Amino acid sequence: MDEAQQLLLWRWSTIIQLSSLTMVTAFFAVLARSNRRPELVWWGRAWAANLAALIATSAWWLLQAASLFPVITLFYIAGKTAFVLMLAQGAWTMIRPGSRLFTTRALVIGLAVYSSVAAIVLQNITMVGIVHHSVLGVLLVTLAIALWRSHGEGVAWFTAGVAFRGVLALMEAGAYLIQWRSPEGALADLIVPAVTFLSASSSFDMGAEWLVVLGSVLTVSERGRHALEASHHRLVLAQEDLRRLADRDPLTGATNRRALRDIFRAVQPTGAMLLFFDLDDFKKINDVHGHAAGDGCLKLFASALRESFRPDDHVLRYGGDEFLVVACGLDSVAARARVEDLTSQLHLHRGDNVYCGFSVGMAKLEPNGAPEVALQLADQNMYKAKNRARK
Repeated sequence: MDEAQQLLLWRWSTIIQLSSLTMVTAFFAVLARSNRRPELVWWGRAWAANLAALIATSAWWLLQAASLFPVITLFYIAGKTAFVLMLAQGAWTMIRPGSRLFTTRALVIGLAVYSSVAAIVLQNITMVGIVHHSVLGVLLVTLAIALWRSHGEGVAWFTAGVAFRGVLALMEAGAYLIQWRSPEGALADLIVPAVTFLSASSSFDMGAEWLVVLGSVLTVSERGRHALEASHHRLVLAQEDLRRLADRDPLTGATNRRALRDIFRAVQPTGAMLLFFDLDDFKKINDVHGHAAGDGCLKLFASALRESFRPDDHVLRYGGDEFLVVACGLDSVAARARVEDLTSQLHLHRGDNVYCGFSVGMAKLEPNGAPEVALQLADQNMYKAKNRARK
């Protein structure tokens, strides 16, 4: 390939990369404005710096003014290095929220010093290519290793893009080195492939950078999806907590009547024993001893109910001084034994406060039976027991 063909290939690949970088920069600028995630803000700046570096090198090839070489070198190196460092800064804020690799002040000072020294020391394009692509390659590969070792969520494609771009930069540095050291040496046969590779390197760079773009978008999308899923999970847990609070009587700690429909739905296939309790002379307790004593009686009774029945049995405050127990797998004999245990528990506290006497009615909810019918029967049986106690 002669020099004219190499120049034509370089111009073609540079035009493609310039158009591509313009679109990428615009894309990240819009994305960062609509979604102010720290990594997107830094990545938007990174691609803008990368575009500025390509504009600088394009200006050099168009102007071909030797006097401008140090200035062009300064802007090119500053832009490319800023691209890599801000890419790393964005990745770091993503995997380590709230932290930074460096401050903006440190970034500006570091870029100014490095690019200024490079512009003075590096006297030709080959030296710029060797040194600067080596630096970029090392930085990008180091970033890829750090991302891989972080085990961050959804960063696989982004890590692969950064690693590929880093390896490509090192290959470009090697091609420049071959061009510089081997005009007549052992690697002289590699000069033509190396020059051809460098002429088309802008196209290769574009492909690698599009992989970085794809990785960035997939990473943000995946992490956003995980964040939404986590937020949804927290919302579901919060709703469940609120529902439990709403279904819990604040005075006695027993389940309240709101949950009865769900409880009946759960026990209906297998059936259950319903025990309907009503405190005796509760109005008299409130009138004679005060509402504080009445509240104490309710709390004591609910606690004794929970102690007397099994952990899986449902203890509800049905309303006022009425309580309901829904117990699966409990026959009438076992249910009466639980009621006797309840009476014994209440007698233990007889001297502590007013006595909480009670009446109870039982009814069996048959498998797939009607809960409302069984509940009404238990209520009726409770009133029958209360009337018998009064005679």
